Amino acid sequence: MSGPGGRRPGPRLSWLLCCGTLLSPAAGYVIVSSVSWAVTNEVDEELDSVSTEDALPALLEDSGSIWQRSFPASAHKEDPHLPPPAGAARARPPPAPPGMFSYRRESGARLRPGTARFLAHASAWGCLATLSAHEKIPGLPFGSCLPISDGPLDNSTGIPFFYVTPKDPVVADLMKNPMASLLLPESEGEFCRKNIVDPEDPRCARLTLTGQMIAVSPEEVEFAKQAMFSRHPVMRKWPRQYEWFFMKMKIEHIWLQKWYGGAADISREEYFKAVPRKA
Repeated sequence: MSGPGGRRPGPRLSWLLCCGTLLSPAAGYVIVSSVSWAVTNEVDEELDSVSTEDALPALLEDSGSIWQRSFPASAHKEDPHLPPPAGAARARPPPAPPGMFSYRRESGARLRPGTARFLAHASAWGCLATLSAHEKIPGLPFGSCLPISDGPLDNSTGIPFFYVTPKDPVVADLMKNPMASLLLPESEGEFCRKNIVDPEDPRCARLTLTGQMIAVSPEEVEFAKQAMFSRHPVMRKWPRQYEWFFMKMKIEHIWLQKWYGGAADISREEYFKAVPRKA
């Protein structure tokens, strides 16, 4: 487009007009301890299909980052710690710019043991991984999903109990090598579904317990029955010819993943001392 006199605007003016156009949708928005960025139409599909270090900010890789939340400027009036901007008393909040999204980070280091205990108690099943004793895949990882319980609903122990049969390949593996790993995903509960979070999304927490699988002692069998049968009543009717018996995991390591990046290593002392806390 030509200006007065038929001359085209110089390159400097064109550059300023371009910058003004790009920055105008973000007017009225500030960053408050957040992980938030604008998404253009060109990269929308790429972010949906690819989650790599190139597609996400480097801050998401840092499990100890202070960047946690993102809110528009209009949210300041609801935060007692932040004074409202001048002249904002009667001003209506601006509409959210298209393509803006935020990831909210909920739990800190002090909440992780409670979250881990919550997942252990709320989970009705888990994926147990063993080292195979089968002649076709000796020594290779072998996984199976099994019903579990860490105690009756009113008594969380943090220790997963199992009701198994010697005919299960997993039990045959454990007879050769009792070490195993148990994965308990938060996707079993309602949090991820209610918040429209994909079960594979790192924000959908997952707990991994590793340790030695042992048979429950005669003194503890009655508690194991209460733990398993109260959560899985149908087990009482399982065919007796399969020689069912109770096992539990002697936990040695606790790992919790609830954000982008690495998993948090939780000590046994913190884990068993914690009160189950919803993630």
